Amino acid sequence: MNTILVIDDESGIRTALSSILMDEGYQVETAEDALIGLSLLEQRSFEVIFLDVLLPRMGGLEALEKIRTGWPGIEVVMISGHANVDMAVRAVKLGAFDFLEKPLSLDKVLTVTKNALTIQKLRHENISLKKAKKLPFDEIIGHSPGIQAVKDRIEQAAQSDARVLISGENGTGKELVVRAIHYTSNRADKPLVEVNCAAIPDTLIESELFGHEKGAFTDAVSSRRGRFEMANGGTLFLDEIGDMTLTAQAKVLRAIQEQKIERLGGEQTLTVDVRIIAATNKDLEAECRAGRFREDLFFRLNVIPIHIPPLRERTEDIPELLNYFLKSFGSGDIKISPSAMDYIQRYSWPGNVRELKNFAERLSILCETDRIEQDVVENILGMVSNTSSGKIPLKSEEIKGGNKFGLPEDILALDYNEAKDLFEKRYLEYKLSENGYIISRTAELIGMYPSNLHAKIKKHGIRMER
Repeated sequence: MNTILVIDDESGIRTALSSILMDEGYQVETAEDALIGLSLLEQRSFEVIFLDVLLPRMGGLEALEKIRTGWPGIEVVMISGHANVDMAVRAVKLGAFDFLEKPLSLDKVLTVTKNALTIQKLRHENISLKKAKKLPFDEIIGHSPGIQAVKDRIEQAAQSDARVLISGENGTGKELVVRAIHYTSNRADKPLVEVNCAAIPDTLIESELFGHEKGAFTDAVSSRRGRFEMANGGTLFLDEIGDMTLTAQAKVLRAIQEQKIERLGGEQTLTVDVRIIAATNKDLEAECRAGRFREDLFFRLNVIPIHIPPLRERTEDIPELLNYFLKSFGSGDIKISPSAMDYIQRYSWPGNVRELKNFAERLSILCETDRIEQDVVENILGMVSNTSSGKIPLKSEEIKGGNKFGLPEDILALDYNEAKDLFEKRYLEYKLSENGYIISRTAELIGMYPSNLHAKIKKHGIRMER
């Protein structure tokens, strides 16, 4: 149902507008000032807002700026009994859909409302079309029984708002399954918000999820919406849920049960409508037995379980996947000999589809012929397997250079501090990749505090992939 919010300090205007719009079948809520209106926006979604210019506590134009920043998809119609050209121009520049003068014309109100809702519908259709091009199933490659079972479960999950728990090793493509579910569901035109629970320090995870008020902690210089609020009406993807602290788990459980949250340092309870999709590479049942994961949260999340099989269990999909990746790198004309393909399919692929994609990229860069033989595959996979011994894999542009010490020429050309920074960056990139970009695990293995690792990642601009 189309929902409209009327913000005006005159009760007569609120009553008149509500009556006009409700007679046309619209759902209407009212607020007597901008602060109350902004509070309602945080609790539920609206398509159109009628906003008075002159309001107590916060003016309409200031409220318009906040709405455009926090809720850019809502159309705002400004209304005023003291309008002038300058005011109308400023309102439009700030993003108002239209500007109406009091006394309000019945026909004008209905026409503007209809036009605003038409723009809303077109915007949502455009967003849906763009998202449909990304997926829903185009990037989930393969026809093996295991991957077909995943696709079938995605179709089932998309038909409801039930919570989904996706399990699978690192690199199997859990995020593709999340996007496929969201963009084929009835929430496709609403936000899909992601939280990597492993990449956020324990001290910040609650603020990220639930938001905070100004002054809630030392660095809280302003209020901030959390991921639950950002995902209101849409889907919240909790990646690496198994790495979430027990304290945060308890608050997530409450939010799921009650569909209500409170910002850190805040007293107001906010109602949210969020679908939860969680993913993990851990055995959560074993984590529950070990006391590291709440059993009640596990059962809440595991309504629709989806397990993505590792690549070694669906080797029949490898030729199709490899051809797909080669085409994406502009090397679709490369042919793989039967013996080379057999070798590729017998390889264990510990990094799963992500590792196969990296392998395809190396093929497209390093190979100068349009036919790949087994010896080429053995050499490239040999470089990959050497990483397990602790050696840092050379990048493609470095393989041709070097010296008797095995150092890349681009490092030798730098001064000491620059070379040290470059080495550190590549070392951390490799270790993070090796451990699925899980901060806590990587920090433990390399003997570094997670907070220090976060600082290094930020310093070097390391991209956190999955």
